[in-house]
Amino acid sequence: MLELHDAPLAPLTTFRLGGPATRLVTATTDAEVVAAVREADADGTPLLVIGGGSNLVIGDKGFAGTALRIATSGFDLVGTTLELAAGEVWTDAVARTVEAGLAGVECLAGIPGSAGATPIQNVGAYGQEVSATITEVIAYDRRAGETVTLSNEECAFSYRHSRFKADPERYVVLRVRFALEDADGLSAPVKYAETARALGVEPGDRVPLTQARETVLELRAGKGMVLDAEDHDTWSAGSFFTNPILTDADFAVFHARVKERLGEDAVPPAYPAGEGRTKTSAAWLIDKAGFTKGYGSGPARISGKHTLALTNRGEATTEDLLALAREVVAGVREAFGVTLVNEPVMVGVGL
Repeated sequence: MLELHDAPLAPLTTFRLGGPATRLVTATTDAEVVAAVREADADGTPLLVIGGGSNLVIGDKGFAGTALRIATSGFDLVGTTLELAAGEVWTDAVARTVEAGLAGVECLAGIPGSAGATPIQNVGAYGQEVSATITEVIAYDRRAGETVTLSNEECAFSYRHSRFKADPERYVVLRVRFALEDADGLSAPVKYAETARALGVEPGDRVPLTQARETVLELRAGKGMVLDAEDHDTWSAGSFFTNPILTDADFAVFHARVKERLGEDAVPPAYPAGEGRTKTSAAWLIDKAGFTKGYGSGPARISGKHTLALTNRGEATTEDLLALAREVVAGVREAFGVTLVNEPVMVGVGL
């Protein structure tokens, strides 16, 4: 294991923000990951697990404890069963499944971060979520002090949520297993309307896997959601807020606020989210509350390509970013009575 002290963490995040860690350990095997976790737990040292750093907001003061960077590798494909080490680069793994002619995660192309982070957040985009293909997650259970295998059901997946996110101090993901589909080189049925339009097909149709992946990458790039060191619109955590899910009663109140503010003909986005629940669009809320693309004049601004991404323009601090996020949250709440919830994990800070 590589060990550094007073180590900068900003370079390990896509925001490029945050102060140093007291100690940074880089683990390249599952055994090293487990050993580092056990050592921290035995000493009572605070532990921060870092994968690809694409879903982290670290405070300017940094992290007083051990930061564990998981850099394990492993892409094991047997038939349609895939096992990924937690440290594998997710978008590279997606590309390899497409090359192998297997469907199930092709619309998750271009999402930054590591494979081990995908079940924690139940990563999803363009009509796919990893929960649809994950069969098992192998993790170190810090409470039990042993490595465990959790089934899909035991992971308790829901929209951008899981058992791992609900109890973030308990599990460290080591490996993730997926069941993919051999559809003769075709994608899974296209579910997302925007993707279907871009592909020129109807929802439910299948297209060649390569075409699906390339189209998603083009859509993401157009929104600044594909990492590019030269493009400050990608110095972000992708979507900063989750799409709100409202009860029927809350949605009715929200709908009335929309009409009051935007006119009788205004219709907010609405998608079924289970019995008695409706999901609406955080990006729509942000835009209609007056926070348009490129909003802001300081070193942290809303992306010029997508209202859902808050960005570091190169000289921002974490406090600059949080000030912008709080402004957006307050503005949306005042305009529509809906409170946005941050998607990235906050370390030493909060909204």
